[in-house]
Amino acid sequence: MKKLIVIPVVVLGILVFAMCNKKSEAVPEGETILTGKASVLVDETLLPIMEDQVAVFESDYAGRINLMPRSEAEVIRGILEDSARIAVLARPLSAEERKYFNSKERFPRETQIGTDAIALIANKQNDTLIKLQDVLDVMQGKANPNLKGLVFDNLNSGTVSYLMKLAKIKDVPKTGVYSFNTNAEVVKFASENPGMVGVIGLNWLLQPTPEIESYLKNINILSVKSLTGSSFVYPSQNSLGEKTYPLARDLYIVNAQGYEGLGIGLASFVAGERGQRIILKSGLLPIRVPARKIVIRKGIEKKQ
Repeated sequence: MKKLIVIPVVVLGILVFAMCNKKSEAVPEGETILTGKASVLVDETLLPIMEDQVAVFESDYAGRINLMPRSEAEVIRGILEDSARIAVLARPLSAEERKYFNSKERFPRETQIGTDAIALIANKQNDTLIKLQDVLDVMQGKANPNLKGLVFDNLNSGTVSYLMKLAKIKDVPKTGVYSFNTNAEVVKFASENPGMVGVIGLNWLLQPTPEIESYLKNINILSVKSLTGSSFVYPSQNSLGEKTYPLARDLYIVNAQGYEGLGIGLASFVAGERGQRIILKSGLLPIRVPARKIVIRKGIEKKQ
């Protein structure tokens, strides 16, 4: 019965996709919207939620998805160079990226699937409040008495590019900004070094690996004051829904397959009711809240 509920959504996705794409390519043998194999480049800050989505998708259908976590810059380069044709990003394609695809007569479809947040974390000795302006000062290379430095997982990460855009800079400053190789290292460093602030996708804190979970007791997730706001806002499903958290970012599946393959099936699944329910339960904000069924009983049954 579960498959019968999801299939109409997937079929609708096929029709929309066919109308929106001018160029169609041959479908690889054995691949349909629900069968075959496909590789998907994933912004590594979003890996936990996509692992959940793929686990449920593969439990219901014969399609097999190979998730390839990369930095945002590597994901973009990979999909532009055609090393993979499906990608999960924490932003839409830029005008320049769309122009490149158009020049190759490729017309990728972008499906918004939810909203994530960039979380700022610090040692328990730190204040639990932080001003976004202080963060941007450090990104601009300015000395700030309230903040020793920012720590990222990767200088090519989407979290870095997001803050660079807010700070209106083209290059990362030589002082005050540091990077490691993994999200676990960011959490560990922030937990052990008062005054340093870690920058990490909220998804990793809501669905932590065992290694990250071991450090969580020593950190606080900080409430952030926007550039124009008067209050400090904690990153949560509620604040994302109310659009009050200043470091929110929309999530997209980019499908540049050019044919009716697993890219359509995966995007339709994640954007559909079951996929949106997975996002809701993860603590992130789905693009649409799944319906809840209420059963009204005529009376209360008494146990004998």
